[in-house]
Amino acid sequence: MSRIVDVATDGIRVPLARWRAAAIAREVLRAEGVDSAMISVTFVTTPRIIALNRTHLGRRGATDVIAFGFARRGMSDPVVGDIYIAPDVARRNAVENGVSTREELARLVVHGILHILGFDHPEGTARIASLMWRRQEALLRRLTHRVGGERKRRARAA
Repeated sequence: MSRIVDVATDGIRVPLARWRAAAIAREVLRAEGVDSAMISVTFVTTPRIIALNRTHLGRRGATDVIAFGFARRGMSDPVVGDIYIAPDVARRNAVENGVSTREELARLVVHGILHILGFDHPEGTARIASLMWRRQEALLRRLTHRVGGERKRRARAA
């Protein structure tokens, strides 16, 4: 089985390395017991996320992340999904929440994977008390350390 994650930047600068975003996504899939997956993560401009939000969710304005999970015919089929993340929106959220933009982008990768796996949360302030949010934050804490170690290993091997 394999966990294939493709990351694209859609021609924009993103302060989270593509390899790191892919590693975070693969680690979330592994932690959630997913052996086979094909996931795309695309970092997009604010106008692009606005268009996706309007077209596919019927909502107005920008959002930070949109995830689409595709139905599996059987449990042996791979998990397939697309995640779209708006770095400029993430940057604003990071400032509001007092975290780095890299941390917020990593959070959105985790968030998108959890949505693809069927997790959901209520809107508004209740979202941070939801099971999905608690799982997201636990994974983020764990994966930040694990993926950071991978970077050190990659640097030594180069």
